[in-house]
Amino acid sequence: MMQTTEIDKQVFHHRMPAQLRFSDVDRFGHVNNSVYFSLFDMCKTHYFNDVVGTDIFDRMAPVVVHIEANFISPVFFPDEIVIDTAVTHLGNKSFTLLQRALNERTGEVKCYSETVMVMMDTVRNESVEISNDFRHRIKEYEGEGLC
Repeated sequence: MMQTTEIDKQVFHHRMPAQLRFSDVDRFGHVNNSVYFSLFDMCKTHYFNDVVGTDIFDRMAPVVVHIEANFISPVFFPDEIVIDTAVTHLGNKSFTLLQRALNERTGEVKCYSETVMVMMDTVRNESVEISNDFRHRIKEYEGEGLC
């Protein structure tokens, strides 16, 4: 997992507000750790829709194979949180997403997560190589320096 200093150097082009609900708060008054994964999932969906579109997922879909998170400091209701998302690595069949939850007002990183996803053929139910179209759209959005 990346260190916090590496996260600070990462360029994020995709940002989405994350609406917190009253039910997201636990008895200690802060957003429960499990809620972050739901927020990150919601923002993954928006990232894919915004960056690669939905037409690319006719026969294939990205599937989470590994996810981990570092919780830096608590989020309290009603903090205004935004989620930044970037693809940081493109392999043959897998890619890595980096996401961070920020307090929009202060810019403080509250949590960050790295997710490894594998492209799956939804008909044959097996991993497949990332299509050239998907690869091109991600590189065009994130920049050609992406490996």
